[in-house]
Amino acid sequence: MDLGADRRGVDMGPSAIRYAGLADAVEAAGHPCADRGDLPVPRPETHDGAGGEYGDRAKFLGETREVCTALADEVAETVADDSLPLVLGGDHSIAIGSMGGAARDRDLGVVWFDAHGDYNTPSTTPSGNVHGMSLAAALGVGEFAGHDWARAGIDPENVALVGIRDLDDAERDALADSDVSVYTMSDIDHRGLPAVADDAVDVATGGTDGFHASLDMDFLDPDEAPGVGTPVRGGATYREAHAAMEEVADHRDQLVSMELVEVNPILDELNRTAELGVELVASALGKRIL
Repeated sequence: MDLGADRRGVDMGPSAIRYAGLADAVEAAGHPCADRGDLPVPRPETHDGAGGEYGDRAKFLGETREVCTALADEVAETVADDSLPLVLGGDHSIAIGSMGGAARDRDLGVVWFDAHGDYNTPSTTPSGNVHGMSLAAALGVGEFAGHDWARAGIDPENVALVGIRDLDDAERDALADSDVSVYTMSDIDHRGLPAVADDAVDVATGGTDGFHASLDMDFLDPDEAPGVGTPVRGGATYREAHAAMEEVADHRDQLVSMELVEVNPILDELNRTAELGVELVASALGKRIL
C-alpha cells in the first residue's frame, strides 16, 4: 500500500520484511506462523487520486476505503480464529483497516509508536496524504465522523501515542483538545522509554478487552531506521525501541493485533530497516535474551 504517502516504494515494504526473515523470527519467539499473503491494492498510476468530496485534501481516499475495508475483514477473521494478526505495510493508512477489524466486537485500546500524530483530517492536512490521517479516521475525528467504514468505535481515552516529535499546528491543537494520551520524545528523555511505554499500555488496556500495537518505523531515529518515507531526527534508539516492544510483550495476553508499517526499501540501506522491524516484532512477541 502506497496510496497514502507521497514517496513511492513503501508498497514493497512487506516483501522486504518477509525477506528479512519474519516467519522464522516469529517461530523462534515460540509462535506458529502462517502467511496469509497480500491483499490487492489499486495502483496509483491507474487512478486519478481524487479523494471524492474532499478532492486533493484526501488523496486516494476511495481506494484507501476499498483496501482498508478488505483488511478489516481479514483482521477480524484472524482474531475470531484465536490468532494474532500481524499486518505488514505499506504506508500507515492501513491502520484504519487494522484497527477497524481488531475493534470489531470488542472494546479496543491502541498504542501508537510513531514520530507523527497521524491526527490530521481533510480540513487540516497540509499534504492531503491519508497516512497522516489514519488515527483521526479510526477515531471518527472531524470529517471522518460520517465515515462508518473508517470509524472503529475506539474511545480516545484508551489511545496512547509514543515517540511523538513532529506535529502540524492544527494537528497539535486537535490532539491537545482530545482525550488521547500523547507521550513525546521529551517525555521519554525525562522518564525513560520503559516507564513511558508501560504507562501507554496501561492507557490502552484500562477497561478494554485488549489493545492494538501500531509500530511505524519512523518511531526510531533515522540513524537506526533509514528506510522510511518521513524520517525525523531525534527518535528512539535501537535499545529503546526493543525496550518498548518488551513492554508490549509483558502484556502479550492483552495484545489483540499488531502492525509494522512505513518500511521503504528504496530509501533503505541493505534492508536494515526491515531487519530491525523483524527484530522488534520478535521482541513484542516475547523473544528475550534469557
